[in-house]
Parts: sequence; structure tokens; C-alpha cells
Amino acid sequence: MQNIDSDTLTLAKDLISRRSVTPEDAGCQELMIARLEAIGFTVERLHFGDVDNFWARRGNSAPLYAFAGHTDVVPTGPEEQWQIPPFDATVKNGVLYGRGAADMKGSLAAMLTACERFVEAHPEHNGSIGFLITSDEEGPSVNGTIKVVEHLEARGEKMDGCLVGEPSSTNTVGDVIKNGRRGSLGCILTVHGIQGHVAYPHLADNPIHAIVPALTELSAETWDNGNDFFPATSFQVSNINGGTGATNVIPGEVEVVFNFRYSTETTHEDLQARAEKILDKHKVNYTANWNLSGLPFLTPSGALVDAACVAVKAVQGIDTELSTAGGTSDGRFIAPTGAQVVELGPVNATIHKIDECVVAKDLDILSSMYQRILEELLCH
Repeated sequence: MQNIDSDTLTLAKDLISRRSVTPEDAGCQELMIARLEAIGFTVERLHFGDVDNFWARRGNSAPLYAFAGHTDVVPTGPEEQWQIPPFDATVKNGVLYGRGAADMKGSLAAMLTACERFVEAHPEHNGSIGFLITSDEEGPSVNGTIKVVEHLEARGEKMDGCLVGEPSSTNTVGDVIKNGRRGSLGCILTVHGIQGHVAYPHLADNPIHAIVPALTELSAETWDNGNDFFPATSFQVSNINGGTGATNVIPGEVEVVFNFRYSTETTHEDLQARAEKILDKHKVNYTANWNLSGLPFLTPSGALVDAACVAVKAVQGIDTELSTAGGTSDGRFIAPTGAQVVELGPVNATIHKIDECVVAKDLDILSSMYQRILEELLCH
């Protein structure tokens, strides 16, 4: 195998050096597009709102397996707290530092160099390869992957499988592959009361007192017990805001923000109905603003999962763990089309943190895994 260290690492550094904080792309996609077109991909630039996206495809026949990822990154936080400026893309003691090193510009570089080597070795490969790239994954996620998927679905272009480059690994590259994700149902609950003086509670209605018993029951409720692939559904309160700041005023309302991360054992409709039944039981006067940000999905053993497991074993010599833990990803927009979806990427210990980083050689390992996956899917 040719030495790929410098090529993958150089590309990753070039991508990281571009300040592409959501929804900015900062030229990352054009850099990728130029290299994809050079190896025979046809590229569609797809702009929705203030978001840059592109769909690239090489080949016209089935099966169609795609890579998916995002060029946008989260804000850096206080840049003076970074030991190396976040967009300097510097390797120190074998570790590549920079915003997006792990999430997920390192993966993008590995995808692209893997594809370049694969096409060079197999120019007449079976099926087709796709790239679905957005700059709206870390933001609202309304003008990115979901819009590209809708665009493809409208003309009947369907992916058989999609590998998302999210940082899935825990301790070493490839030790965990995400073959599904829990659903996410959020709610902003406004509890209405009557403002008044704390010395005259009979003339007021304290919304904090009203919501506490209901929250206690919601927190203690067993929503389901999960299954072989998913942990039990969880309910978590993330914010409670109420009060005027004064110590002698009963507030007129309180806002509670909570979230369900739920398994395939239940539905968002059932969770909403059960939660509202508990609120009604406690006679809470409320307005609920529900937001479904992702349905749960699961990709069982099949061509893509099997190819990913084979690739990890071949390159790393380890047996990977299939997991559905963690937050949401853009895979939630792709899975409903019927495509197999897996996530395989770098170690996720530093994502979204100050001094985000990835071991430089891990990107070469990841690129080799991606190439082997293509060989398993499109060379047999």
C-alpha cells in the first residue's frame, strides 16, 4: 500500500485551517469538489438558504453507497485557552490539533483519499459512489442533509447505504461503529401562574410549586426498558427558568426544557401523550412546544455493517462493537429513505472541546478502513 500519511494529513490540515463555523463553509467544499471531479465524479452544488451543500456521484448503476459528512464546525470558545490556535491545524507530538480535527474534517480527508486510491486501483468498479456533504450539521440542520435527501428522493435517486464520518470511536479507531441512533424529542414547557407577593400567596398562583410534583413523576417514570440494540428511553430536564430576580415576588410563569432520547420500543407520539397525561394529572396550567429532531433508526447486519466490521478487523485487527449510544447525527435524515446507515470515525474524546485533536496516524488508519469498505461493497 502506498504511503498515505502525508496526503490524508495534509488534506485534513487544509480543511481545518478554514474557519468554517456553522453555517460557513469557507471553501472546504470547493477543495473537496475539485479533487472528486478529478477522479470522475459528477458534482451538484446545492444551496439552500445560507447553507452550502453538494452531492457527488461516480457511476450510474446500483448499488449506490455514499459517504456523508459536514464541513461546518462548532464555535471555538475562548481562543486564548487553546494551546495551539484552533485553526492553525498543527501537529504536536504526533497529535493533530484544531477545531474539526475529530468532528469531522479528519474524516472528510480520510474519505476523500480512500476514494482516490480506490478509484485508481478499481477504475471500473461495480455500482456507484456518492458524497453528501453539508455545512449545516452543527447548526439548525434545516437546510443541509435533510434538504439534499429530499432533493434526491424527489427524482428517485436512492442510496443503498451511507457511511457517516461522525467520530464514533471510544479508545481506538474502529472500536465502536454506530449502527443506529436513538430518537430525540424535546419540549419547551411554559407553566402559567399568577404573579404576586410572597407574603400573600393566596392572591397568587406559584407555577414553580405547580410543576415540581409533575417533574418528580416524569423523572421517575419508566418509559420503556429498551431492547437488545437500545438502552431504555431517558427523560432529562436541561433548563428551568423562572422568577423575577426579587426574593419577595412569586413568578407569573416558569419555563422548563426537557428531552427524551428514546428507543424503538416507543414512539414520539406515545411519549408526548404520556407526558401530557402526567402534567394534566397534576393540574398543571401549561403550554407545550414539542420538537421532534430525530426518529430512532437501526441498521441490522447486512452489506454495509458487515463490510465495516470486516474493514476494522482487517486494518486494526480488532472486533468492533456495534452501538446506538450517543446523540443524534445526520444519519437520522438518511435512514428513513431505506438506506443502510453506519457511522465510523475517529476517537470522540475531544469533540466540541477546547484543544480538539486527533492522533495524526489515526486518520491514515481511518482512510484505510474506508478504502477496504469500498472494496468489500463494490469489488465482489
